[in-house]
Amino acid sequence: MKITVYDTTLRDGAQTEGISFSVEDKLKIAHKLDRLGFHYIEGGWPGSNPKDIEFFNRIRDAELESAVITAFGSTRKKNIRPADDENLAAIIKSGVKAATLFGKSWDFHVTRALNTTLAENLSMIRESVAYLREQGLEVIYDAEHFFDGYKANPDYAIETLEAAAAGGAAALVLCDTNGGTLPGELKAAVEKVCSRFSLPVGIHAHNDAGMAVANTLMAVEAGASHVQGTVNGYGERCGNADLCTVLPNLTLKCGINTIHPEKMRHLVELSRYVSEIANVHPNPQQPYVGMSAFASKAGVHVSAVMKDPQTYEHINPELVGNRRRVLVSELSGLSNVLYKLRELNLDLPTQGEAARQVLAELKELEHRGFQFESAEGSFELLLLRAANGLEKPFLLESLRIYTELKEGGAVHSEATIKLRVADETVHTAAEGNGPVNALDNALRKALERFYPNIEKMRLTDYKVRVLDEAAGTGALVRVLIETADGERTWTTVGVSANIIEASWQALADSFAYGLLKSKGTGTETASGGSPPS
Repeated sequence: MKITVYDTTLRDGAQTEGISFSVEDKLKIAHKLDRLGFHYIEGGWPGSNPKDIEFFNRIRDAELESAVITAFGSTRKKNIRPADDENLAAIIKSGVKAATLFGKSWDFHVTRALNTTLAENLSMIRESVAYLREQGLEVIYDAEHFFDGYKANPDYAIETLEAAAAGGAAALVLCDTNGGTLPGELKAAVEKVCSRFSLPVGIHAHNDAGMAVANTLMAVEAGASHVQGTVNGYGERCGNADLCTVLPNLTLKCGINTIHPEKMRHLVELSRYVSEIANVHPNPQQPYVGMSAFASKAGVHVSAVMKDPQTYEHINPELVGNRRRVLVSELSGLSNVLYKLRELNLDLPTQGEAARQVLAELKELEHRGFQFESAEGSFELLLLRAANGLEKPFLLESLRIYTELKEGGAVHSEATIKLRVADETVHTAAEGNGPVNALDNALRKALERFYPNIEKMRLTDYKVRVLDEAAGTGALVRVLIETADGERTWTTVGVSANIIEASWQALADSFAYGLLKSKGTGTETASGGSPPS
């Protein structure tokens, strides 16, 4: 069995609250989807806005490997000819070879939303599909609100599909537009439609009841061969069926042909690429592609995974481009640390002793408020220091930060820092829009002559959490800093009752870790900022 994969990230996904794709964004995503072997890419609604019109104009001459670009639109308005309908004209003008038309399946919508008769709605569907077919377009018919309509008036819902089929539709897609249908009732409806029509039947599921992926799989089990969804499940309200979950479920679990298995190995890359363009932080617990999807924390789990990954992994993470991760925390056992030593290729004669030492230090630091499961950069430095006593790339001699609040709310911060780097003492100062920014700038200024790679490192996230709220302004705070250099991203941690000291610990670790990785070895540098063991 082969499934037609239809992506609607650029149209339905763009309706997510807080997401707004530019034309350039849409073009980049379209090319990415095409390279992964998606069959149809819905580019937008050319009759609704200038952005989508520009997208279709620019994608028209693109050389695509596998995908067909489709335009989305509605059936003609009531009581007019298809040739006079502006929406249908815009679809034709867009230059696409395929169009997806949606029409009403629910009699309630026909009489209340369209304010027309049931007979006229059937004519609108049939004539609109036929008109686009006459213009040489392949037409996919989206039966909007099909499952609600089927529950309310099954005979009429089926009639709307018959109208689309009579007009020449290439596929009949059943839409759970409100996202409230449960898998059992959905399966029964899809089976009915598949038994009635020889045309390919599709599914377009929304996630308002948390059932979009389950409903999509159920529809395929019932006979559907066309699947619609979005990358990361983006979409209006609670989103659409997440293709990053649907596709591996169908291919790896059900043995159904979707995209090529080699392309499936780029699924994590696709997920993170689209989330980056959408400016949405990736969900770490997203099935298959999330950072935590194959992460183990409990010592018992890690011990079992080291013996055989199948004990706690439902698939090989590499099949979707993910990787196994072992987290470390006060819940960790010796297995967690041993796994990390192996991961870093630290084959030590005293490996067991080193691991016990690190585990004891880890538990003590977490008791003091550190959190290493979210700061793998700091933990790796901790591990490397304990394993082979790495030379520190810099040592702090003194640090002073001056912040001035001026009338009108203007804030001025300046950091003065004195470091020991190799055999030299470096003394410098820098300004910033706040104390941490000033500290970051001063540290860069002091180190850039010795470590030019620092120029590539950028602080991408900064989080502060108060650990004991009852202590008020004297509370311990935990600072997590995320840094990226264009190739990798890492997180480091600092804890102190003084937010500047906590920030310094995390910031110093972030630079030390970045320098360590840029040299491509685990034996040259270690943190200048982490607390002593």
